[in-house]
Amino acid sequence: MAWTIYKRHYEGCKQRDKGRNWKRCKCPFWAYNVIGGREIRYSLRVSTGEEAEVELEKLKERFKDPDEPKPEAKGPMSIEDSLARWVKDAERRNLEPATLSKYKLFERMMGRFAGQKGLRFLAEFDPDLVRAFSESWPLRNSAAGRQMDRIRSFFDFARSSRWIPDNPAAEIKSPTVKVPPTLPFSKEEMAAILGAADSFETKAIVLLMRYSGLRIGDAATLAAPRIQDGKLMLRTAKTGTVVYLPLPPFVLASLEAVKRPNGYFFWTGESRRSSVADTWRKRLAPVFKRAKIHGAHPHRFRDTFAVELLLAGVPLERVSVLLGHSSVKVTEKHYAPWVRDRQIQLEADVRRTWSSDLTLDAAQDGTLSGNLKGTFSGGRTPVVHGKGSQPN
Repeated sequence: MAWTIYKRHYEGCKQRDKGRNWKRCKCPFWAYNVIGGREIRYSLRVSTGEEAEVELEKLKERFKDPDEPKPEAKGPMSIEDSLARWVKDAERRNLEPATLSKYKLFERMMGRFAGQKGLRFLAEFDPDLVRAFSESWPLRNSAAGRQMDRIRSFFDFARSSRWIPDNPAAEIKSPTVKVPPTLPFSKEEMAAILGAADSFETKAIVLLMRYSGLRIGDAATLAAPRIQDGKLMLRTAKTGTVVYLPLPPFVLASLEAVKRPNGYFFWTGESRRSSVADTWRKRLAPVFKRAKIHGAHPHRFRDTFAVELLLAGVPLERVSVLLGHSSVKVTEKHYAPWVRDRQIQLEADVRRTWSSDLTLDAAQDGTLSGNLKGTFSGGRTPVVHGKGSQPN
């Protein structure tokens, strides 16, 4: 098979929609062939047709015959092939569609980075290039940390596949995560949001998220059969358990009023799940604006659901099950340190213990302050006597 050259357009290229045969742009040329039953793709690292022809001739010299690869054809693994196999392995493991989309985004971004740096083979990556790649992502805080984990996962997959001797990302530390606390909506804020809702359907999905803890994607695609006898069947994909959650009568009534003939409440069932979630995010944005709530977003309904359970005395491990977290530690990390009302309760609990303290009466009649003053001035250890008591 003869070699062919084509353009691999960058994501931001204005000519991208014209296809790989459009060659009047600054994107790099790539070469393609099938040799020995193996697809070969190489970046020629040039953007003009004349330079591409020169580089292609150099590439052809690496092969004696277009139908017979040289021994080194099975040599270094190309970046493009390794990424494609990594994504294919993720599909083989039946990962969630949302997770697979992140793998495919990673594949595109790393391919683009390699093209910009003129990299062809996976073995060309060293720790410095890995750091540069991680810094090229416009991510911050926990998202940046998760991305670094994904980079390590990819190179570890490559190492275990024996394409590279070591993982160049193994010793690179993740960025320090400084996540601001996500606080729940107050009762006043919830009332303002419901008052600002522009349709009964909007109020229904707000109430569903608030009283179920569902993420917006799960709420927007909820099917009517998932609700039976006033209870919502929660599926926890990570743990494989099934949990039933009772819903308040007014939430059930609002859902019944918006139920569609196709069996869904807020979805036609025709578009992608990610698309309907994005649609509802856009519909809720002006509602939050009209309610005049700064920093509002759909996930705060889930936070409100979790926090209200904690404030009602529901143990953390049970809240974790309802939220579908893989571990109680995840729930504790996200909610326990962030609940202001819970801290107020703790402070009130401590204050209630003061009423039984003997030092309270002593402080009120001046005995405590007098004893402390005289004791410290004499350099002795203070001894506090309760009212009416005598020293030993």
